[in-house]
Amino acid sequence: MARKKVERNIAFDDQRKRYYVTFEYGIDPETGKQIRKTKTFQKLAQARSALRKHETDRENNQVVMPSDITLAEWLTEWLHSVGSLNREVTTAYGYQKIIEKHIIPALGEIPLQNLKPQHLQRYYAALVREKGLHPNTARKHHDLLSVTLRQAVRQELLTRSPTELVEPPKHKPPDIHYYSADTLQRLFALSEGTRCEVLIKLAGYLGLRREEILGLTWDYINFQSQTLEVRYVRTSAGSQIVTKDPKTKSSRRTLYMPNDLVYCLRRELGTQRYYKEQFGSRYHDGGYVLCYLDGRPMRPNYASDLFVKFVRDNGLPPLTLHGLRHSFASIANAKGLSIFDIGMALGHSSTSTTSRIYTHLLDPDHRELMAALWDQPSRGR
Repeated sequence: MARKKVERNIAFDDQRKRYYVTFEYGIDPETGKQIRKTKTFQKLAQARSALRKHETDRENNQVVMPSDITLAEWLTEWLHSVGSLNREVTTAYGYQKIIEKHIIPALGEIPLQNLKPQHLQRYYAALVREKGLHPNTARKHHDLLSVTLRQAVRQELLTRSPTELVEPPKHKPPDIHYYSADTLQRLFALSEGTRCEVLIKLAGYLGLRREEILGLTWDYINFQSQTLEVRYVRTSAGSQIVTKDPKTKSSRRTLYMPNDLVYCLRRELGTQRYYKEQFGSRYHDGGYVLCYLDGRPMRPNYASDLFVKFVRDNGLPPLTLHGLRHSFASIANAKGLSIFDIGMALGHSSTSTTSRIYTHLLDPDHRELMAALWDQPSRGR
């Protein structure tokens, strides 16, 4: 026997012993037809309860039109229409790699409206336990999903983002490696006259980021006032090299150069002029401070690899190029500079950024606090 109507929008199949509930969603604006979906329940009470909830939610505008779009399709659409237009090229590239390499293979086939918090919680756990990603990296996946799914809510594909109902991976302060003042001076001495000298001294003396060094041109170096201006950065987005403005206004800054760095840059400028004559018309005169012999600007990954190799070949403690920026912060703190001044030199947007990154580095055992509490003579009885 076929299904038999029990009451409005509820029917019973006496062969399958199931109650069928028809949920109405409204008129499709494209076709002009009523949109209906059917679900089954074992008991009449369950069917009635689900129907009442649906109708209440619909009255309160808490129901979205059914959609078969998958998470993969939604993320691809978001990346094309939002991510690639409203984000920096490097940021959009990072999003694309996360989406294509991780999220879509793991969750892409799930219909967007069927995506549950449990799916995401298991996904985060798998990233850390099975794929060996750092919790901070897994947190970036959560942040990206939060952004894209909130957009799905705004476009009325979801009533609520499932990222709101999960516990994201906890951010852990990264391990910070740096050189002492003595080791840094040794590095400076070893680098003199080598291909790494300019790279090392700009990072070590001034705490510049890699992309700031690579984006530096001679137009923004003033030998007379011994100042250097950070105005552009060069970084990579996959195989593409991008030149752009710094991320924040505070990253655009003017820094005083110590004498040794000035002498180093003068020598480099003379070297570049020599090779410009040697190469003639084949010289690529882009005006970059850090470049190959033929004037082409140095690629970001090459600069990093060059530094790591130099450190290894000279028997120094292992360190990344970014570790010279940390070394600058540590030495500046040891010399008595405030967190505010250190943050200004590093181009941080606020002292909270400096504190968040360097709290443990700048005062690892709270030496000053303990000294103030216990090493000073007591007052009173």
